[in-house]
Amino acid sequence: MDWMFDDFKTELDALNSTVREKAFEIAKELVQEKDLSAKEALKQAIIRAEEWFYDLGG
Repeated sequence: MDWMFDDFKTELDALNSTVREKAFEIAKELVQEKDLSAKEALKQAIIRAEEWFYDLGG
């Protein structure tokens, strides 16, 4: 798990492993590109990752 998101372990543990990895990827991009806090980036990333997963038919 990425150190930046250690505070959100319980929220992340509930996710499917594929969704969790995609959420990390998206959150890292949001922090770097949009200068969001880790908390806000992760919140948005989880939503986007879940949508991405369901669009794949998961």
